[in-house]
Amino acid sequence: MTRSLFSDLTLRDRTFSWGQQTYLMGVLNVTPDSFSDGGQFNTLESALNQAQKMVTSGADILDIGGQSTRPNAEEVTLAEELDRVIPIIQTLRQHSEFSQVPISVDTTRSQVAKAAIAAGADLINDISGATFDAEMLSTVAKLGVPIVLMHTRGTPKTMQTLTDYEDLTGEILQFLAARIQAAIAAGIDRRQIIIDPGIGFAKKTAQNLEILRQLSVFRSLGCPILVGVSRKSFIGQILNQPDPQTRVLGTAAACVSAIVGGTDILRVHDVAEMHDACRVADAIWRPCPIN
Repeated sequence: MTRSLFSDLTLRDRTFSWGQQTYLMGVLNVTPDSFSDGGQFNTLESALNQAQKMVTSGADILDIGGQSTRPNAEEVTLAEELDRVIPIIQTLRQHSEFSQVPISVDTTRSQVAKAAIAAGADLINDISGATFDAEMLSTVAKLGVPIVLMHTRGTPKTMQTLTDYEDLTGEILQFLAARIQAAIAAGIDRRQIIIDPGIGFAKKTAQNLEILRQLSVFRSLGCPILVGVSRKSFIGQILNQPDPQTRVLGTAAACVSAIVGGTDILRVHDVAEMHDACRVADAIWRPCPIN
């Protein structure tokens, strides 16, 4: 695996040197209905405790989401999403131990993005590739922050009925290339764009596996790659594990495969376990030795 040619990204006092190591984005769902941990961290106290656990375990970014994007999830109102997300960002920023931890907000709404950045967030993670809200790209451009553009089809309510592709990898590449160009046209610096092929979003198990096998192809788009495989249903189907929280080892295997394919960021629930798996994988596959 060769060193990335992508420009480094700095968020607060953290520099992300793409290609040097795998970075971990810890999932903090402040929702009652997320597929894996719904209801576990939807109070300020529980969310703060989980954030502390993830940072101590090695999370490089905290990704806060107030709208479940699991298959068949119902959309929440703008007011409800804001009420879930903004207080936890404000609370984290009030604690010195989190003052320099990069915070991402998992949202498809430009108004949530704007409010979240004002509250202290640093990065927008949009599972729609900024297609759900026509104002998202221009808003992010004005805010001057990075954005993750993910591939999906339909909405969380409909996406698992939209899994027919003639050319899976080619169609995802085409979608992401178009979204990158749209972002640049809106005024977003290319160096602040991260792409995500959307594992589990409008994809069946075999298609998710194919994306992981073909992951290196996405490097041709010239942006760092984020991959989210953590606890997802394709792992449960392979292992016959209906409970998402029992899929930790399967997740580790998928994460290592993503590293071999050239991913830069892994979005995970089980930070401590994935931190160890990634350090070993990095020592094998990255060019810089671990001291």
